[in-house]
Parts: sequence; structure tokens; C-alpha cells
Amino acid sequence: MTTYGRTSLALALSTAAVAASLTALTAVARAAEPVALLDWKACGPAGLGQECATLSVPQDYRDPDGPRLDLAVSRISSTRPEARRGTLMVIPGGPGSSGVQRLSQKGAALVEELGGAYDLVAFDPRGVGGSSTARCGLPDDDRRLVNLRSWPAADGSIDENVARSRRTAEACLRNGGERLLSFTTANQVRDLDRLRQALGEEKISAYAVSYGTYVGAVYAQKYPRHTDRWVLDSSSDPDPKRVAQGWMRYMAQGAEERFPDFAAWAAHPDRAEVGLRLAERAEDVRPLVLDLAARLDREPKESATPGVPLTGNVLRQALQNALYSDGAFPSFARLVRDARDPRATPVLPGALVAPLPDTDAAITIGVICNDVKWSGSVRGYDRAVATDRARHPLTAGLPANITPCSFWKAPVEKPTRITDDGASDILMIQSLRDPATPYAAGLKMRAALGERARLVTVDQGGHGMYLGNGNACGDRAVTAFLRDGVRPAADTYCG
Repeated sequence: MTTYGRTSLALALSTAAVAASLTALTAVARAAEPVALLDWKACGPAGLGQECATLSVPQDYRDPDGPRLDLAVSRISSTRPEARRGTLMVIPGGPGSSGVQRLSQKGAALVEELGGAYDLVAFDPRGVGGSSTARCGLPDDDRRLVNLRSWPAADGSIDENVARSRRTAEACLRNGGERLLSFTTANQVRDLDRLRQALGEEKISAYAVSYGTYVGAVYAQKYPRHTDRWVLDSSSDPDPKRVAQGWMRYMAQGAEERFPDFAAWAAHPDRAEVGLRLAERAEDVRPLVLDLAARLDREPKESATPGVPLTGNVLRQALQNALYSDGAFPSFARLVRDARDPRATPVLPGALVAPLPDTDAAITIGVICNDVKWSGSVRGYDRAVATDRARHPLTAGLPANITPCSFWKAPVEKPTRITDDGASDILMIQSLRDPATPYAAGLKMRAALGERARLVTVDQGGHGMYLGNGNACGDRAVTAFLRDGVRPAADTYCG
């Protein structure tokens, strides 16, 4: 993902009534405003037949005559009408990832794998890419990924995290206004259903990844009669009391479970041929990386990017990014090697070189803060970080730390509770060693869905399984479900 991305809220007894009233308001808005047809034009990589259009949606569905937002939409139409069975929505992760970009990246593989069974459709969620965006007006330093993520100081202090979180929240709320506050999962789900209507489809299928699985689960909960075949790839715990705060806490466990894959890779004799063997034994790689991070905490090393040194936290963030895919292992091993070599100048990964664009920072922060209320107890975060650093040194307290959400405006809506009430039309696929949405978190989604879902467990590391980090067995299971409607009778395992 990029992917990247980083307390309790008691459910009120009136949740059902609130949800019902919001549904009614949405229905009124739809009745008052016919959905316009989409004007498609060629776009994207040559040879895919990709087209793009713009969909207009209300900024606030409770006020259909108020401000509007434009959503960038893209599709790759089936070229086999005899095989076509409907529309497959490609739902990206994030929050903050582009659906249009993901369709460009995965379109050719999906077309080949699914044999023309679907028109493939995606959109950039509000706040992302070609859609209407918002700005926080953050200075460059606060938009660097290593600072946007709340890494504690070298001594474990969170004082600077508290100060940065407070000023970030104040800037976002001041400059982003009501548009930024509209960037929520609930509104992305409404936008998805508005797109379904614009396409003229009674039902849609979906392939959702990472944060997109939560969007997909909420859609299936709210609009069950409009869901066909639903794939959730790399899910996390949908607990409505915590939502993204819970997802962040799981990252510590995910990194611990995934790191042995990198350690085994970095100690393999084959790595010596390319100068990337970090240790002779896999068990020696972990202390090597931790010791290096501690040394860089004390003495940052000049990198190939002027003014951006390699610090302990930059190394830790680079590790988190690398754990998403085996394909990133060589670049992280090279970074470790060069950081340890007094004669070498480390080259930082691209995501850590420059600040994020202000619009990207806004959407990344906005959705997780708008979806649910976070604890504002600085003392509570201080204690949690100290405990988490001791238990999980690879993530050094990051997953338990304070964020701008602690100083955010209270959410307009309460999160949706995912339940087993609905059609049994969902297939989950989950890695055993996922650094972002670990297996234990995926099992929470599986339990919430009950008999509505089946789970394909893949004995593989990484984040995002289907046609990506997964294996042939897992790919076959998802393809058979999407293309032929064949779903395992029970949860299954792919070794």
C-alpha cells in the first residue's frame, strides 16, 4: 500500500435508529436527484482499453443541494459479451490509495485471470488522486512519512509526537474545512453505491484489498441486496469501537510475525552472491537490525539525499515498508548493508526521500480521524508506548502512539458494526504473516461475518494476496469464485 498506511468508543443504544435515519435521508437525496450517466473517454496504459469519466456526488448526502465533489472513475470493459456476467469493483486500500491507479496496475492481470467475466471498474475515493481533494497546509517536515507516522523519540519520549499531532489536527481542521470532514468510510460507501447506480447495475461484485476490505464489508452490510460476489483480500479487525486505532495496534504483531521471512532471506547463502547476506544465521539478523537502529538513533548517518539523514526511525519505517512484499527485501538489505559500511552512503527508499503531497497527507489523516473518536489521554499514550516498545522493539512504540486524531473534531456518524446478517456471498483471503493486517486481525473480520463468508488462508508473507504476494492455490480459489461462482464449502488452507 503504498501503502501505508498508519481507544474505545462506546456504541450508543441508538445506533440502529441513527443508521435508519441516515438511510432514509440518503433515500430522499436519491429520489430528489437522478444519477447522471457517465461520459467515458480513453485513458490509461495503451492496450488495456481503459476509459475514464467523472462522477458528481454530494459532499454531504444529508444536503443533496449543497456543495458537490467530483470523483475520478475508470473502467476496462469486457471484450467478451458471451462471457460477461457483470461489473467488478476494484476497491483500493489506504486510506488514500487510488482506485484508478490500481486498476491500471492490476487490470491486465485481472482481464487475463477472469476471462472477460466482468467490466472492471474503480474510482479514486474523495480526497484522492483525480477526485476532489482537500489540504491541511502542513509544513514539509510534518509531511515526511517518518514524521506523519508517530515514531517516538530515541529515548521513547512522545513529547514531539504530541506537539506535532496537535498542530497537524489544528491545521487540517482549519484549512480542510467541511470537505475534509466528509472524507469518511461511510461516504466512500455511499459514493460506491452512487457509482453502481450510474453504471445501471442492480448488483455489483467487488475485489477489495487492505483498508478497502473494510469499505467492502461496510457496503455489504448496508447494501446486501446490491452485492454479488465479494472478495476481501487482507482484512483487519472491523471493531466499531476502535476501527483504525485497532488496526494500528495490530501492526506491532504483524511486524513480529513477518520479520522472520526477511531474516531467513537475508541469511540465505544465495544472498552472498550479490553482497546482501547480512548474517550467516537467520536468528542473527534481528539483533543486527535492532542494534543498527539504536546506533542510528545516537548517530544519524548522512544519506544520498541532502538534508535527509538516515536515522533510527527512518530505518524502522523503511523496514515496515519492506515487509509488505518479498520483492522489497533486496532494497532494505542494501540499506542495512550501506548503513553499516563506513565508506558507503545509504540511498533512502523513494517513499522516505520527499514529503508527501499535502493532499495525500490530508486524506491519510482525515479518514482515520473522521471515522471514530480516539482517546485524548496523553498520559495513556505515554504508558502504552512504553509497554509496546518493550514488547515489540521492531516497531518501537509506533502502533500505540498518539496521532492527530486525539485532537480531532468528533465524528458525525458512528461506525458500522459488521455482522453475520446478510447473504453468504463473501470470500476472504488472508496471509499467515501480514505486516499490516496480521492473521489474528483477519480472523476478527471472519468471526464478524460468520456464515456470510469463507476464508482462504495462505501460508505466505506479505500484504495483498490475490495475483500479488500469494500463491497459485490462493489465486485459483479467488478466480474460481469470481469467474465461476465456486466458493469453498468451508474455510480452506493454501500451503
